[in-house]
Amino acid sequence: MNFFTHIAISRPPRRFSYADRFLLLGSCFAQNMAGYMKENRFDMDVNPFGTLYNPASISRALRILLEGKTFSSSDLFRYGERWYSWMHQGSFSGMSEAECLETINPRLIHAEERLGGLSCLIITWGTAYIYRLRSTGEVVSNCHKVAGREFMRERLSVEDIVADWGELLGLLVNRCPSLQQIILSVSPIRHWKDGAHGNQLSKATLLLAAEQLEQKYPGFVQYFPAYEIMMDELRDYRFYADDMLHPSPQAVEYIWDSFRTNYLTEETLAVMEEWQQINQALHHRPLHPESDAYREFMHQTMLKLKRLQEKFPYFGDEKDEA
Repeated sequence: MNFFTHIAISRPPRRFSYADRFLLLGSCFAQNMAGYMKENRFDMDVNPFGTLYNPASISRALRILLEGKTFSSSDLFRYGERWYSWMHQGSFSGMSEAECLETINPRLIHAEERLGGLSCLIITWGTAYIYRLRSTGEVVSNCHKVAGREFMRERLSVEDIVADWGELLGLLVNRCPSLQQIILSVSPIRHWKDGAHGNQLSKATLLLAAEQLEQKYPGFVQYFPAYEIMMDELRDYRFYADDMLHPSPQAVEYIWDSFRTNYLTEETLAVMEEWQQINQALHHRPLHPESDAYREFMHQTMLKLKRLQEKFPYFGDEKDEA
């Protein structure tokens, strides 16, 4: 007997492995997915601009990376005691222009250098609402708590998003010849500041735009139903965090499990399982770390890790901590 509506997920034309390189951009749900990929030691990068929510800001971020642009003082503004970029999350700010740029530019250079070998781009749109600076008309990625009168708020249309991203996809194909697939998703996080109805209108806009792009670029663009899994398979407030807006850790793990099952190769899933056992052993805290038994336990664990890395040379290059 089934107690929930199961969401069918179309298998992609190509499934991915540890030999692939990933870039994730978008809302904090993208950050959640990236956390699992990092934990499992995939070759990945996430949000070099910080968290981004709307399709226009994510598109602009990708265009900046494709151009190889670095930021200068003219791209910053001062508010209060700190310097900020309209394109970046507040964590990229600084007490001086130099400090701010020293945080922004190395991150951009690192992300841009990785584009050449990119295999899979994972995008999570959070909202269709955008904020424009009244003074310039520029779409900002973060308002940085600047007074609301400085902005115009509007909702992107399906046509706006499809036109912008259609052009962007052409640029990505030319600049990233190794790029095999773009996976689009809509964040299951509810943007309650828009109200219940406004949130639904926003999500519907994103869903319709994703559908059109998937139909226009079959095989290259694929939609992953993170939003639908949360709304239907996990239709219960026990799967939300305390704010009743964000998915709980249990829900995020459930959606991650759906993603990896459908988008990763069987061999990769087997490696992940083996790595989890090794990782648990590496982080085991013994009662008697000085004992011969524990030293032998760690010796055998490191041998297992070495054999895993020899068998799968693409498997993570991070230093292991015992």
